[in-house]
Amino acid sequence: MDVKLLRIDSRLLHGQVATDWAKNANVERILIVCDQAASDSIRKTLLIQAAPPGLKVHVLTLAKMIRLSRDERFSKLKVLILVENPIDAMRLVSGGVEVSSINLGSLSFDATRKMITETIAVNEQDIVALTWLKKRGIELDYRKVSSDPKRDLWKVLCDKGFVNEEQS
Repeated sequence: MDVKLLRIDSRLLHGQVATDWAKNANVERILIVCDQAASDSIRKTLLIQAAPPGLKVHVLTLAKMIRLSRDERFSKLKVLILVENPIDAMRLVSGGVEVSSINLGSLSFDATRKMITETIAVNEQDIVALTWLKKRGIELDYRKVSSDPKRDLWKVLCDKGFVNEEQS
């Protein structure tokens, strides 16, 4: 599978992804990889209906995405993969999904998370997953839309004292 973009966004598919990222990544499919959404028929239907014109959206479990990524029939398929959190991104990469970079859009704040940018809040599990990804040479950037300049998420995590440069 040709993963043009792996994006972490707690909102999954929304206007910026549908109108900007999908177009600029030049993809044939959007794959939403989320166990909870895949098992919730109403949520799954709403996500599929949010598809931009001319693009198919599929909502898959993590296990199914890993199986499909190994299937030769899909080796040339250009996809945008959306996950809700860094832990799911780590699971995909550890399962064999190949990416050189991951884009973060938004991680919602809750009682377990601390804000590190205006749109990204992280907890300890997120830090562990992001560190694991960074150690594998995966670039971590954060942007709202594709035309924004790439900003280094690892630098923000270092500057805010969540990680140190030796961890990468």
